[in-house]
Amino acid sequence: MKIFYLTAFVISIFYFPACQKQVSQIKLSSTDSLKVVNEISQFRTERDSFFQYSSDSPFKKDSTVHFSKLKYFDADLSFYFQSKLQRYDNPETVIVLGTKGEERKQLKYGYFILNYHGNAYKMNVYKFTHYDKKRYGLYKDNLSFWFRDKTTGKETYNVGRYVEIGDENPDPEHIYTIDLNRAYNPYCAYNSAYSCAVPRDEDYLDFEVYAGEKKYHD
Repeated sequence: MKIFYLTAFVISIFYFPACQKQVSQIKLSSTDSLKVVNEISQFRTERDSFFQYSSDSPFKKDSTVHFSKLKYFDADLSFYFQSKLQRYDNPETVIVLGTKGEERKQLKYGYFILNYHGNAYKMNVYKFTHYDKKRYGLYKDNLSFWFRDKTTGKETYNVGRYVEIGDENPDPEHIYTIDLNRAYNPYCAYNSAYSCAVPRDEDYLDFEVYAGEKKYHD
């Protein structure tokens, strides 16, 4: 797999106090850059292995759907971000549609700020609610992050893509990593038996995210 990396890359981290935006920067050394790229490669290798061999793979649920290696953009550290989680003062429960038209109630909990080519993009972060008892019981603290961008429906899956964030850190000053090189397709991209959450209109990045997973079916 062909992978590019940056020998030195500057990542912006945005903080939003009440009335003033402050920016601090972290500079990745060449060693750290290579480490991140290797982690991206390992992440992709593990996903290929899971989809090919695991009994939980969507390819194992339908014998008419055959697995071939997942397709990715080359790793690009300009799509590697870090941000504090900005929690909404009064998080609201919103409707997120599934691909089969069902309504899901998700908590619009907060947002990250992604700085790309000098512009700051606000991206919502969601949590499961008690309306989805099973997922809420298993993933109560999980932060859900999904998006569409200018590649959606072209180079990438027409519904949108997801990024793993993990559980919320109890430290309000914690810095989260949002690596769009790890953006992946939901299961419905491979098997129509699944329904997956559709990013809302406000969950849109107004630029081409040439990072992460591409369309599986041409």
